[in-house]
Amino acid sequence: MSSDELSNLESGQYGGYTDDPAFQKLQYDLKSKVQALQNSNQKLTNDVKVLGTRKDTPRLRERVHKSMDKAREMCTEIGNGVKELQDWNHVTKQQENERTKILGDFHAALQKFQSLQQNALEKERASLTAVRAALDDGGQSDAQQSDQLQQLQQQMPQLAPQSDVDFQDILIQERRSGIRQIEEDMADINHLVLQTAIMVTEQGETVNTIEGNSETVKVNISNGNEDVTASNRLQKAARSKSCYLLLILAIIMTIVILAIVLD
Repeated sequence: MSSDELSNLESGQYGGYTDDPAFQKLQYDLKSKVQALQNSNQKLTNDVKVLGTRKDTPRLRERVHKSMDKAREMCTEIGNGVKELQDWNHVTKQQENERTKILGDFHAALQKFQSLQQNALEKERASLTAVRAALDDGGQSDAQQSDQLQQLQQQMPQLAPQSDVDFQDILIQERRSGIRQIEEDMADINHLVLQTAIMVTEQGETVNTIEGNSETVKVNISNGNEDVTASNRLQKAARSKSCYLLLILAIIMTIVILAIVLD
């Protein structure tokens, strides 16, 4: 490999196409989706903080569940795109750096969402326990849960006042349903986190291999240059030796000729 080829390899011009439109489109699309996931995480963080507080309402929990469901779909979609990007062949060094960053950003956002799911699940479980206790005590022992009962009753005007048992069942089922949904979503996300963790590890090994190959090329070219230099020195020495031999031979022939002439 020539020094020009080495320069191309180091600058990301060798073995790929920096203007590959398909790669650029997928890369841009994934960047936008990862940014959307990060924004979703920020909004979810604010809402999850309210769960289990006096500001907690059925409407808030519904918004949290919808947001988490949408985020889960985004995670799955981004995960498929990232895998496609990782399987892309003949990438340049610049493209390798770009997809490494996308993978890293996605993995971080995915872990953040996983943490939000766990936090929301813990609060939902605690809320279910508190609601059960409030219902058992007639809603009088906990002012916070009493407020939640009243809020839910106001949002369900179809329930007759005498349907206390039905209302309690609906309230508990609403909490249980939310918990089950989070648990199911968490199973998908946990699997995706594991997959991306493996990709991150493989990506690191790939980068190290590329850097190692680049260093090997440098060493080989350096050694090759040294070999050429040594060869040039040997050739020069050989030429000099030949000149000396020819000069000596010429002197000897001159002496012989002079001896013959003088005789």
